Amino acid sequence: MNEATQSFKNELRAAAGEIPVDLILENIQIVNVYSNEILPGSLAIYNGKIVVLNPLPSHPAKEHFDGKGMFAVPGFIDTHIHIETTLLTPEALAEAITPWGTTSLFVDAMEIANVAGKEGLLALIKGTDALPFRVYLEIPSRVPTAPGLETTGGVLDAEEVRQLFQLEQTISLGELDPSKILEYREEYLEKVLAAQAARRICNGHAIGLNAQELNIYATGRLSDDHEPVTFEELLDRMRVGIVTLIREGSSERNVDRLMQGVVDNQLATENLMFCTDDKHVNDIFREGHISYNVQRAIDLRLEPLDAIKMATINAAKHFHLEHEIGSLTPGRFADVVLLKDLRKIKPEIVFKGGKIVSENGKSLPVSMKEYPDHLFNTVQLKDPITPERFQIAANGERARCKVIALIKDQIINDEIQAWLKIEDGFLAPDLENDILKMAVVERYGKNGNVSTALVRGFGLKSGAIASSVSHDHHNIVVVGTNDADMACAVNAVAEMQGGFAACSNGEKVAELGLPLAGLMSVLPAREVMAKMDQVNAAARALGSPLAAPFMTLSFVSLPTVPKLGLTDLGLVDVLSHKLTDLILETE
Repeated sequence: MNEATQSFKNELRAAAGEIPVDLILENIQIVNVYSNEILPGSLAIYNGKIVVLNPLPSHPAKEHFDGKGMFAVPGFIDTHIHIETTLLTPEALAEAITPWGTTSLFVDAMEIANVAGKEGLLALIKGTDALPFRVYLEIPSRVPTAPGLETTGGVLDAEEVRQLFQLEQTISLGELDPSKILEYREEYLEKVLAAQAARRICNGHAIGLNAQELNIYATGRLSDDHEPVTFEELLDRMRVGIVTLIREGSSERNVDRLMQGVVDNQLATENLMFCTDDKHVNDIFREGHISYNVQRAIDLRLEPLDAIKMATINAAKHFHLEHEIGSLTPGRFADVVLLKDLRKIKPEIVFKGGKIVSENGKSLPVSMKEYPDHLFNTVQLKDPITPERFQIAANGERARCKVIALIKDQIINDEIQAWLKIEDGFLAPDLENDILKMAVVERYGKNGNVSTALVRGFGLKSGAIASSVSHDHHNIVVVGTNDADMACAVNAVAEMQGGFAACSNGEKVAELGLPLAGLMSVLPAREVMAKMDQVNAAARALGSPLAAPFMTLSFVSLPTVPKLGLTDLGLVDVLSHKLTDLILETE
């Protein structure tokens, strides 16, 4: 008998009481997401799995644990997260998320793949089975996101995607933006077919689509979308069979508006689930993780059991993982969250595989793993960055220009037009009307490109802020009130081999180093949180009213989120998927 068969046989024997189970978690109120019941009982756990629901008092067990009458709910699932944008390594992330009851992450590692390709992705997920949460892989589909419109450090072609589907922990093809389907781009269609051949679903990114386009997108095998920002958008997707992952990140605040629509319209919730997508470490510590989404849904009058199902069994079923996670039933992993109150989502104790990983708001320590040296050397500026690199030449006295206009609490933006002065042959920002320069600097040492555009909504009155986290190309992005401080901030980021920086009067005033691929810190979570608070405070001192200025900065350059994006090659008209002119006319 081989090892797998013997292990399986022992699980059955443990369920039958022929051999002792490892643990009986007793005196709990079990929240059953299949029967929609909450009943007193106990769980018998063997080899990390639940093997008996309500075992007999005589059932042999090595250990008993008194749940003190608390509610037992399945561990929470984040259905779509980019670990890199928490700014933490997976090991450091444990301290932030396990106390909030998250026991499974569905990870689209597109950020590190865009920087360092397949090798970077594999380095990120290596050894994650030892973490106090489970990591399932959504294979990045967009590496690069906008071929021909940006410079990236890495590429994942269709053959590499097919190879990655051989990994046991893969569950889907990661988010695929509309242009790849609507323009019939063969490389991406091959990736979709690779997912289908591997019997995996395909995640969507259906931003900005009308009803007819949604039909085409759904025909393209895209199963879900985390981009709806209105209830009407959510409903449009549901009607064509595209389920919604309701997102709450640092700069994408969607839960309240969407859940209010769900409750007000009495929409059934079995095809709804939660994700964070992109959430900084400080927001996780203060608000919660998926627990926050569940809590807000309950606060907005959704029944607690429905909110919990959105964070557990709904997600497991959608990704075809209900045989492993999502419920407290026999045969599933013993990932359990104990709560004193179902209306107050504040975990007291969290189990992963029947072992305590967090208690009283504190997680168990996790050892840092080694990462390849080359991942700490990914920022290579081809040419020195001087203030002159951000000048925009123009003739005449003034120019009518396209401007990226931020939309509060969203990653989408609007396109507006504004007349700006031309001074000494160069376009001048308009600080009074909050129209600032924004630039992207190529950071892989491939071409030295610098492109500059205009943005409204950052609110800076002085200085500049810069980041090497800029979706999805992750070149250095900077916004500022003057060219000298913009150059200062970019150079500060380069000197750290990636990170966030704020400059004023030609001097650096705050920084957070992210040297691992220019995306993540190797410091513990609380240290990163403290430094994140410092750079956010510096941005506010320079005048920005934004709650998450660096998260906003990281998205405003994205060339797949309407209406405008900025890459090292220039200003991108997202809906037409092509470069567009910044200056429309001069006089």
